[in-house]
Amino acid sequence: MTTKRKKKVPIKSQFCPAILVLENKSIFKGIGLGYHGDATGEVCFNTSLTGYQEIISDPSYAGQIINFTFPHIGNVGANKEDIESEKIWTRGVIFNSEITNPSNYRSLQNLDHWLKKNKIVGITGLDTRSLTNFIRDKGAPRGTISNNKSGNFNISKLINTSNKWPGLKGMDLAKVVTTSKTYTWKGLKTWKKEKGYQINKNKKLKIVAIDYGIKKNILRYFSDYHCEVKVVSCKKSAEDILKLKPQGIFLSNGPGDPAATGTYAIQTIKTLIKNNLPIFGICLGHQILALSLNAKTKKMKLGHRGANHPVKNLINNKVEITSQNHGFEVIQNSLSKNIQITHKSLFDGSIEGIKLKNKPIFSVQYHPEANPGPQDSHYLFSDFIKEVKKHAKKKRH
Repeated sequence: MTTKRKKKVPIKSQFCPAILVLENKSIFKGIGLGYHGDATGEVCFNTSLTGYQEIISDPSYAGQIINFTFPHIGNVGANKEDIESEKIWTRGVIFNSEITNPSNYRSLQNLDHWLKKNKIVGITGLDTRSLTNFIRDKGAPRGTISNNKSGNFNISKLINTSNKWPGLKGMDLAKVVTTSKTYTWKGLKTWKKEKGYQINKNKKLKIVAIDYGIKKNILRYFSDYHCEVKVVSCKKSAEDILKLKPQGIFLSNGPGDPAATGTYAIQTIKTLIKNNLPIFGICLGHQILALSLNAKTKKMKLGHRGANHPVKNLINNKVEITSQNHGFEVIQNSLSKNIQITHKSLFDGSIEGIKLKNKPIFSVQYHPEANPGPQDSHYLFSDFIKEVKKHAKKKRH
């Protein structure tokens, strides 16, 4: 008696071909991951070793494709806690190695599934070191990732798409990513191992955060300091903000060209400065504050993106290792005499912090709230809260 052998059915790979095409016609071939489709944006690199989910969900990456220099991205999976924004604005992602099965007690799903769910186009299996060197030498280029099952790519069309994309200079993305309505932060504090996110039940101080692309971990830090935070649109007028009776104003991080927000943001901040309220800015908020003080900004050749950037505090002469994500900077010789430079980058000497000499107003270019990154600079939240309490005490007397 002979037994019939079952016919072997070829196993279809879950992966598909993908390609990255830069504006200068450079081509990088790889394997597609995440969402099937095309994504065009500015190709930048991030040097962080951890925190890829926080990085991808940071609204400051709107309009950008992130090339991760660390090769093993995805090995701890994805979860519901490590996201910085409910909507993901990152255009695309580039990894060196294929995503392995996640190994972490907090993981809920494979990163590839999370990318698909959030419609983020990705490519892996290419030489990310070579791409990083190209960006380092030439600056961040415009590029397009194409990821499709057929593997048929119209190279000339992709090059044309990359070149037609206008670039971040002059692009106002804050108005795209900002909240559409005012809301009160739910009060979650920063994450603690074995406790997760606890709720702040003691809301002593009232802060208004202007949302240019705010990260959740900033709001969590304010909860740590017993603040009630109302988050408002970046287009909210100074008059409407003052009606909320804030004791302090926060200017958030965000994407795009700070100068492009000038039609609405600068006059708002100028009015708030005249009211002598304590003001604290981070990243794009730092740049917009500088513009409101009649300084100027410019696009950097490389920008700073990573969780290992050394910054010198010029007030106490100490060095802080910081988390950064920005492609624009404040021009030093455009600052007035009333502005003190408080921090400088030890990589390129660019301005990393300023303060007004006669008012409780200051800002930094980097991210003291981290996520990911070191916590060397979280004292800045404490400094701001001290100014808020001092100002509130003056008003009572």
